[in-house]
Amino acid sequence: MSQWWEYPALPRRPGERAILKAKAICGGGRTGRLAKPVGPRRRLQLRGAPTLLALTWTFAPIPTSAPAPPAMDSATRDKMQPALPPGSSCPGPEWPEQERAEQLARGAALKWASGIFYRPEQLARLGQYRSREVQRTCSLEARIKSVVQSYLEGVKTGVRQLAWALEAVQGAREALGQAHGLLWGMAEAAQTLEPLREQVVQHKQLQAMSQLLPRLRAVPAALAHTQTLIDAQRLLEAYVSLRELEQLQEETWAPLGGLELPVFEGLGPLAEALGQAVEAAAGAAGRLAREDPALLVAAMRVAEVDAGRTTSLEQAARDWRQRCLRALQEGLEQIHFGTPLQPGPGALAEWLEALRVALPAELAAAEALVAPCCPPHYNVVRLWAHTLHSGLRRCLQQLLEGPQLEAADAFTLLHWALHVYLGPEMMGSLELGPEADVSDLEPLLTLENIEQLEAIFVAKVQASVAQWLQKALDGDVAEWGREQEPDTDPSGFYHSPMPAIVLQILEENIRVTRMVSESLQRRVHGMALSELSAFLRSFSDALIRFSRDHLRGEATAPHYVPYLLATLNHQSALSSSVSVLQPDWVAPGALAPVEAALDELQRRICRLVLEALLAELQPLFAALPSRRWLSSPELLDDVCERTASFCQDFRHVRDPAVQLLLAEAERTVVLQYLRALMQGRLVCRGADERTQAAERLRHDAAQLRELFLGLVRIWGLEESVQCAPVLLALRELLNLRDPTLLGLEVAGLRQQFPDVSEDHVSALLDLRGDVSREQRLAALSSLQAGPQPSPPAGGRALFSLVPAPAPPLSSCLPSGSCA
Repeated sequence: MSQWWEYPALPRRPGERAILKAKAICGGGRTGRLAKPVGPRRRLQLRGAPTLLALTWTFAPIPTSAPAPPAMDSATRDKMQPALPPGSSCPGPEWPEQERAEQLARGAALKWASGIFYRPEQLARLGQYRSREVQRTCSLEARIKSVVQSYLEGVKTGVRQLAWALEAVQGAREALGQAHGLLWGMAEAAQTLEPLREQVVQHKQLQAMSQLLPRLRAVPAALAHTQTLIDAQRLLEAYVSLRELEQLQEETWAPLGGLELPVFEGLGPLAEALGQAVEAAAGAAGRLAREDPALLVAAMRVAEVDAGRTTSLEQAARDWRQRCLRALQEGLEQIHFGTPLQPGPGALAEWLEALRVALPAELAAAEALVAPCCPPHYNVVRLWAHTLHSGLRRCLQQLLEGPQLEAADAFTLLHWALHVYLGPEMMGSLELGPEADVSDLEPLLTLENIEQLEAIFVAKVQASVAQWLQKALDGDVAEWGREQEPDTDPSGFYHSPMPAIVLQILEENIRVTRMVSESLQRRVHGMALSELSAFLRSFSDALIRFSRDHLRGEATAPHYVPYLLATLNHQSALSSSVSVLQPDWVAPGALAPVEAALDELQRRICRLVLEALLAELQPLFAALPSRRWLSSPELLDDVCERTASFCQDFRHVRDPAVQLLLAEAERTVVLQYLRALMQGRLVCRGADERTQAAERLRHDAAQLRELFLGLVRIWGLEESVQCAPVLLALRELLNLRDPTLLGLEVAGLRQQFPDVSEDHVSALLDLRGDVSREQRLAALSSLQAGPQPSPPAGGRALFSLVPAPAPPLSSCLPSGSCA
C-alpha cells in the first residue's frame, strides 16, 4: 500500500498554504515578541528544526466530521496516482505562488525558533519541543490521510456510476435505433394499406346507407308534410316532424363523415319557414290572444323548446326565442306607431287622445290575455310597457324632426307628455300593476325637446298675439274718424272693448301655460309684457298720426277731442287692469317697463288734448292785456266760457285721469295768461292803471279759480286748484305803491316761484311803467341775493315754461307798446 505522502495534495487557492503556515506558527509558539538575532552556532544547531516545522505546517487542518470515503482497491488507486518526476518524493508545486508560500513559511518558522531559543537555558528544552512537534505532525498526517481516503473513495463511487450510466445510454441508443427502423417499416406498410382503408370507409358508409335507405326515401314526403303543417299553422306538429328530419340528418352525417346528402337540401328552408311562422304568430300576439290563443301558445312552446336544442352538425343557432321577443315588440309598435298611423298636420291632438285610451287598454289586455300564453320569464306586461314607451318616444322624436308644429300642437304635446302620459289617466293608473311602471325609463321628451317645443309655442303665440293686438288697434283707430261721438258705458264714460280684449288675450295665454310648466309660463309672461309694450308704442304712434292728420287737414276728425279723451280712458283701463299680468311668482319690478310706457302714453294723450285747448284759447289771449282788459272782464269771460265748453267733454273721462286732465287744463290756461302778460303789450301810465291792473289780476284769479272749482264740484272730484295763486302774487307786485320796496316783493316772488328769471321780472316791471333804471337794478339784484330757494314739494315749473321777451329799451319808441 502506498504511503499517504505519495498522493498529491488537495488543490488550494494561491497563497492559502502560506496563510495556513503563518497561522500554525503564530498559534504554536509565543506571540507578540520580535525575534532577536542569533549567533552562528545557534543557527547551525537550529537549522533542522525550521525545516521540519515548515514541512509539518504545510498541510492545513481538515475537519474530522467529513464523511468517510468508500473503500477502493489497490488497482484503482494505482491508476489514480499521478506520475512524479524522477528524484522527487513529493509532488511539485501546483501553482507559481506555492514556492513563495514555502519561503514565507520557512522564514516565519525560523523567526519563531529564533525567538524561542534565544537564551541558552532554553536549549535544554529542545528535545521537548521536538517531540511535541513530532506528535503534532503525526496527528496532522493521520487526519490528512483520512480525508484523502474519503475523497478518493467518493471519486471511485462516482466513476463507477458514470460507467454504469454510459452503459445504459449506449443500450438506449441501440434500442432507439431499432425502433426507428421498425417505424420506417410500418410507415411503408401503412402506405400500402391506404387503399384498403378507403375501401373500409366506403364499406361502412354503404352499410349505413343501406340501413338508413328506407328512412331516407321517406324524407321528401316528410318535408312536404311538414310544409303542409306549417301552412296549416299546426306549429307543434310541424316542429316535431322537423326535429325528426334533423335527427335523421345527424344520424347520416356522422357515418358519412360529414357528407351532406342532397335529400336534406330542403331542410334549411323548411326550418326557416317554420321560424317565420313562429315569428309571425308572435308579432300578432295581441290579436291571437283574443282570437286564437292556442296558436300563440304553440308558437311560444316551439320557440322555447328550440332554445334548448343541441346538434352535432356545424350549424348556427336559430335563436327563435329572441326572434319571438323582437316580433312581439315590432308587432306592438306597428299596431300603434306605424307610419300610416302617425298624425298629420292639425291631427296631433286627436292622435294623442286616441293613444290615451289605447295604451292603457293594451296593457290591460297584455296582462289579462297575452301574459298567460307566454312563459313567465318573458315578463309580458313589463315588455309591453317598455315597448310602448320606446315606440312612442321614437315616434315623437320623428315628429319633432319633421315640419315645425303649430302652436296648438306644440302646447298639446307638451301638456300630454309632461302631465297626461304619466298621470292617473294613463301609465300612472292604479289599475295597472307595478310591472307597467315606466317612470324609471327615459322621458318621452328630452330637455332639448322641451326647449324646442316651448320656443316653437312662444314664437307662434307671439306672432298670433301681435296680429290680434294690431287687429284690435286698427279696429279702434278706424272709429276715430266717425261722424258720431265715441261709445259710452252705462255710467256715461267713453268706452271701448279694446283694452279688455288686449288684456284678455295676454292673460289667457299666460294662464293657460300654467297647465304645462313653470318655465313655459315664464316665457309666455315675458312675451306678453314685450308685446304689450310694443302695442303701447304702436298706440302712441297711431295717436301722433291721428293728431297730425287732423291738424294738417288731411283727415279731419269731426270729434277729435272726444276720441282723444276716449283713448285716455283706454289708457286708464289698461293701467288699472295690468296687474292681472303679474302673478304671485313674478318679481315685483317686472311690470315697471309697461307701467312706464302707460305713463308716457297718458302724458302724450294729455298733451294732445291740451294742444287742442290751447289752439282755441290763443286767439282770445292775443288781446290780453290791453286797455279794454283793464276796464272790462269780457276778455277773460270769453276765455272762461271757451274753457268751460271745452272741458265739458271731460265728464266722460274716468277718475283719476279726469283729475289730472283738469289740473293740466288749469295749468295751461294760467301759462297762456302769463305768456300774454310777458309780451309787453301794456304799460301802465299811472297809479290808477296799476291799481286797475292789480284789481284785474285779482278778479281774473278768482274767476279762474271759480271756473275750475266749479268743474271739480260738478263731477265730484277732489279740489286741487294750484295755479291761480301765481296771479295773486303778480297782483302784489303791481299793487306796490313805493317802488323802492320792489326788491322785497321780487324776493318774495322768487321764494314762491324759484324758476322766475330776471327777464320775467323785467317784463313785470315794464308793466308797472314807473320803475327807474336804478330801482330796476336794485329789484333784479334781489333775485341773486340770499340762498337759492328749493322748489316746493310737489310743485311744478311755471315761469320756466313762459318765454320772456328781450329786455326793453330805457325809453319808449313810437313803434313800441306804449304807443
